Amino acid sequence: MIGPVVRGTPVHRHPYGRLEHDATGAPFAPERGLMPQSLPTSPTHFTSEIDTGLDVETDVTADPTAAAGTGAAGPEILLELVDDEGVTIGTAEKLWAHQQPGRLHRAFSVFLFDRQGRLLLQRRALGKYHSPGVWSNTCCGHPYPDEQPFVAAARRTAEELGVAPALLCEAGTVRYDLPDEASGLIEREWNHLFVGLVTAPVRPNPEEVDDFAFVTAQELRELEEERPFSVWFRTVFEAALPGIREIAGRDW
Repeated sequence: MIGPVVRGTPVHRHPYGRLEHDATGAPFAPERGLMPQSLPTSPTHFTSEIDTGLDVETDVTADPTAAAGTGAAGPEILLELVDDEGVTIGTAEKLWAHQQPGRLHRAFSVFLFDRQGRLLLQRRALGKYHSPGVWSNTCCGHPYPDEQPFVAAARRTAEELGVAPALLCEAGTVRYDLPDEASGLIEREWNHLFVGLVTAPVRPNPEEVDDFAFVTAQELRELEEERPFSVWFRTVFEAALPGIREIAGRDW
């Protein structure tokens, strides 16, 4: 099994997003006051500014029974396969890439915070074939082939939670190999990490999200002790911590 391999990217250097700073030039953090004021952005307005180049509106999931040949054929969702350096080497069907022994593929994970520095978590819908009903980070998924991870992260956040990030910044990458005993699937991913802010009301899509919560660092620790989380959550959370602390402060 391959353990997590983290590659950091300074948050403030991401070409698509930026951190707000106070009058001293330092990033905002809870101990300096409220989070930076950003105008709420509706999902429609946000996604209209980013052309994904694909005529699709949602990242629907394949029916595992169909993939196994026991049901009707479902929609085929492709993702990018990558090599050990994160370079694209081809494409594969989404469910197939997660079946043992798994194929290393590109993914993304998003961590959004409100103005009080609380992390937005979601509980995955019970109807999902992969990790249903467990808590996880704000949003995670896979870019379509040739789709930039930043674009995919913004798109998927709006599709799942009905809100666009007011600020979204890159926070490095992490590679991992994590089997999910509950489903029998495996996560072999080259994961692009993003941190940011959310200022508009959350309106989750019930087909994707069963529940959501804004939590402090202490509340997160308590929730992890009481409720099941996705197998990848702790790995991507710890890899994103440097960027998280720039956005939400050292309490994290």
